[in-house]
Amino acid sequence: MRDNLRDVIPNLKPFDYSMHHDSLLINQQWVLVNGISEKKSIYTFKDDHILEIARKQSIIETSWTVDIQNVFSIETEDGLITVKAYFKDDDVLVLNHQNKTEFALFINSTNYTETLDSVEDIKIFLRKKYQKKVSDLIYDHEFYYIEKSEEFGPFTVEALSEKVKREEISMYCFVRDINEYDYSKRMRIYDLIKEL
Repeated sequence: MRDNLRDVIPNLKPFDYSMHHDSLLINQQWVLVNGISEKKSIYTFKDDHILEIARKQSIIETSWTVDIQNVFSIETEDGLITVKAYFKDDDVLVLNHQNKTEFALFINSTNYTETLDSVEDIKIFLRKKYQKKVSDLIYDHEFYYIEKSEEFGPFTVEALSEKVKREEISMYCFVRDINEYDYSKRMRIYDLIKEL
């Protein structure tokens, strides 16, 4: 993928050996998103600096190392490349090429029960993952609502939903997060409820 990495994928955390090596990188099955429509590749970084790349009927073993500045050197079919690794979260790994404006995006399929064989499968995986994350965040969060120019709250989404069911308030009242100062995002109770 050719783009400015930070613009395309914001909020990346740089690879930190002590935090990420054992828990997120080693022996995990990372599906390469780039080019998945042509061929599926699964990368597994092994403890003994072996990188296993599985494609259809073949498995290629190559090598990888990481230096003290957390720069990876990976032996590929095209020669030795150096990349910086970043995590979006536990399931999304990005390897940013150091000598080109390219990066590779990987999805951790180790604990995912469905197969990731196409762009559509990747979209479904990400949609489910982030919808659940949004639902969890919204469920525990609190919001103020405004009705007839008066502000009430804060309330959880569950409490707001109950008020709507009892017809105490309209589902079209504007809401704001407790950390926001105004209603400029134009979000309504209805928008919160449908994310649960």
